[in-house]
Amino acid sequence: MYSTLWVTFLTAFVLSLAITPLAIKLAPKIGAVDIPKDNRRMHTKAMPRFGGLAIFVGSTIAMLIFLRFDSRIMSIIVGGVLIYILGITDDIRHLSPKVKFIGEVVVAVVMYINGVRIEFLTNFFGEGNSQLGGVLCFVITLMWIVGITNTINLIDGLDGLAAGTAAIISLCIAYAAYIHGTYLTTGAMLAVAGGALGFLPFNFYPAKIFMGDGGSLYLGFMLSSLSVLGTVKSATLFAVIIPVLVLGVPIFDTFFAIIRRWINKRPIMEADRGHLHHRLMNLGYGQRRATLMLYGITGIMGVAAVLFSRDLYVECAGLAAITLMYIYIFLTDAQHTVPKIKEEQEEKKEKEEIE
Repeated sequence: MYSTLWVTFLTAFVLSLAITPLAIKLAPKIGAVDIPKDNRRMHTKAMPRFGGLAIFVGSTIAMLIFLRFDSRIMSIIVGGVLIYILGITDDIRHLSPKVKFIGEVVVAVVMYINGVRIEFLTNFFGEGNSQLGGVLCFVITLMWIVGITNTINLIDGLDGLAAGTAAIISLCIAYAAYIHGTYLTTGAMLAVAGGALGFLPFNFYPAKIFMGDGGSLYLGFMLSSLSVLGTVKSATLFAVIIPVLVLGVPIFDTFFAIIRRWINKRPIMEADRGHLHHRLMNLGYGQRRATLMLYGITGIMGVAAVLFSRDLYVECAGLAAITLMYIYIFLTDAQHTVPKIKEEQEEKKEKEEIE
């Protein structure tokens, strides 16, 4: 079993690594190109945005080869195909946010019909679990799948950020699942991680290609739907508490974006420059450093999730507190001291060169 899991990961990784150069060449021919037309974008020249193909093909083929024996995995693969088609259509045709949202809901409904559901919550006031009623189960499942699908899409603003973050999340969930003997979730998450990591060398700063909505929606969908399969066999945990912890940073960023846009009376689906990665850039960090900092925070939350799965709640709470502290620092540089220091250093350097 151990060797099969690693072969699943390596298959996805190698396929993604091999297909990405092909995607770079193919993108301009089909019109999948990102042209910088507003100040949200960090790049200054047209970039191919077809890298999701490599992630999609790599992880899907790996799951079809090694995990096709499970009907739930096959259902999720079908959902992944549908969400990828939706994303790549948006990359080429530029769908409206409303159409994309409706498409995501339709795919989530397909998952529910095929048995990929959140059916219970832990009963903290008694033994066992509280079974959810049909309506509540349906609503929570749709909110989870659609919500997490969009979190990865929203953080895809810096070179390598979405791919690296998704890989870290997948590996952490895979490890937590492995130590609890849920090998199906382990293998599927390793396939997703392999697909993301095979693409990352071409996407990390300075990027040669973007994953586009095809890649970000696919990664978000796979993380949300595969986590519903369960990370632990025990029924003592909240149904999705471990993936919630691992996804803590993108979930927080998405929630913060919704509140921010609501306060500013802007459409919820409207893009802006208020995300964590934009704030780090505004503080004077380059893309590479900002991305690595967010990798680190995601990794801390991943370790916290693994500790939680082992009933080490105090240690988990400590790491979560550290993460919140760092996020607070990122969000509260009210005086913009870092840019000022950098500007003063540049002015001093210019004076020295003149003298």
